[in-house]
Amino acid sequence: MTRIDVIDNHGQFTHLEQRALRDMGVDVDIIDNETPPAAVDADGLVLSGGPDIDRIGNCPEYLDLDIPVFGICLGMQIIADKLDGTVGSGDYGGYADVTVEITDDDDPLVGSLAPDTRVWASHADEVKEVPEGFERTATSDVCGVEAMSDTDRDLYGVQWHPEVAHTERGEEVFENFLTLCE
Repeated sequence: MTRIDVIDNHGQFTHLEQRALRDMGVDVDIIDNETPPAAVDADGLVLSGGPDIDRIGNCPEYLDLDIPVFGICLGMQIIADKLDGTVGSGDYGGYADVTVEITDDDDPLVGSLAPDTRVWASHADEVKEVPEGFERTATSDVCGVEAMSDTDRDLYGVQWHPEVAHTERGEEVFENFLTLCE
């Protein structure tokens, strides 16, 4: 059975990420972001959202584990920040219902959602420039980088929260990530 760990970055929806995966039949646990990388025994990782990029523990080191990593909101910002992309304050701010345009319908994480989908997202902070090796895979009228992927390194991220009921087709995003981990 495929095992995915959800890294707890102190977000309010972390338990919903675990539940979405568990409901799909995945062996999944929430683990603290201070867990040593050598102690991680999973086929893939979800970097949860959270309130503060200064409280991300060992998340940067998890990017070197040679397993697929899926960053959600703050999780995507961690990936961008630690790999020399740019993260900054969003123009929009808090949570909102957003229509996201999928810009790469071949992307293994979000391509199946093309041409667009409705999501629940926070834009207090957001990725402004993707790191080298990444492609922007989704955009919206409130955020230039709603999703990004580096398929060579199996690193993926979305600005929105696929785990909440307000997001259409959120389970499909988790199913796509599970396929990458199998």
